[in-house]
Amino acid sequence: MSSWLSKSVIVSAILAASTAGAAVQTERMAEPQATATPVDQPVSNGTIAADRGTREAQERDFRIVLPEAAPAQPAHVAELNEQILDRVRQFNGISGIAIRAVDEGWEAGWQEDRLMPQQSVSKLWVSLTVMDQVDRGEIQLGQTLSFDRNDVTLWSRSTASKILAGGYRRSVENLMFDALTRSDNHANDKLLRLVGGPDAVRATIRDKGLGPIRFGDGERIMQAQVAGLTWRQSYAYNNGFNRARAALPTSERRAAFQKYIDDPYDGAAASAIARTLARLEKGELLTPQSTAKMLTTMGLARTGRSRVTAGLARGWDWAHKTGTGQVFQGTVAGVNDVGILTAPDGTTYAMAILTVSADGQPGAQRLMQDITRMVIAHHDRYGRNRSDAV
Repeated sequence: MSSWLSKSVIVSAILAASTAGAAVQTERMAEPQATATPVDQPVSNGTIAADRGTREAQERDFRIVLPEAAPAQPAHVAELNEQILDRVRQFNGISGIAIRAVDEGWEAGWQEDRLMPQQSVSKLWVSLTVMDQVDRGEIQLGQTLSFDRNDVTLWSRSTASKILAGGYRRSVENLMFDALTRSDNHANDKLLRLVGGPDAVRATIRDKGLGPIRFGDGERIMQAQVAGLTWRQSYAYNNGFNRARAALPTSERRAAFQKYIDDPYDGAAASAIARTLARLEKGELLTPQSTAKMLTTMGLARTGRSRVTAGLARGWDWAHKTGTGQVFQGTVAGVNDVGILTAPDGTTYAMAILTVSADGQPGAQRLMQDITRMVIAHHDRYGRNRSDAV
């Protein structure tokens, strides 16, 4: 991100918007956790079964060739891959991890082509669609949108209260800030409708050649599917969603939850996300002004402070987007962090860490911190201007 920060002053509207969202919202409602089972084994309810099945279901939606093939890997990347493998063997869950050196182009990771739940990581693709339409003159960042009770969605309670109180209005610019920095579902859903709905976002993913990245049918419909429900707008009020979900038979919840993990409606490959973020950092997806806007906004994100951010060394920056899924019997269907990691010398790495954790959020958080420290240590040894880099 620092390469863009050096070229662009953060727009005053972004700074003003940062004060508007005072309370940081947790992305999802927590549920009691159960005792986890050993690594690489199915949990007692069948929630996780690592590496099952074929890739047919994952690949059927994608017919796009990625815009560039990965270059020949430098010898030192094998060392990083071995370190990542050793660490994920200790993780109680499943994961997809991709690291791409933005300038050099080498890639490392683990199960980087496996489709994993994105959850709120998918807000990136809504904002990318917004900025693409801004670049084409179809919408303006300054235009203001009004909310009514039909705009109330799941979670993000402080925003829901403001909407229900009446007269809630936000600019497109501020809504993007809320969606990317606080993972506000109301803001993201409003932007999604503005740009033309899920099909418009899918068209952006397709037309820009982003590769295997799915986009679901919106927060309300998808979260209802994960829970085993069919969405009703009444679920948005008075804790209706949580009450309806709790009333379902355990067998129905388990089946819906497992179906989502096996073939996620919003599934994405970590490699596709990392390559997309690298292209964004290089200015290949948007105009320079819109690129700077999106990256600087990501750099102000307040969510996920115990994830990659907690593993940063002094002088490193992380411009990112998190995602967190629903919890069922201790397993979280998505604990994610993706973004641009910038070294003090300006070297940038696109990184995507996507997980389904049987140890709740803490297990995934520790994995992310350790992977981040590995990348930083690898840079310190083999990065820019290192004589022993191969």
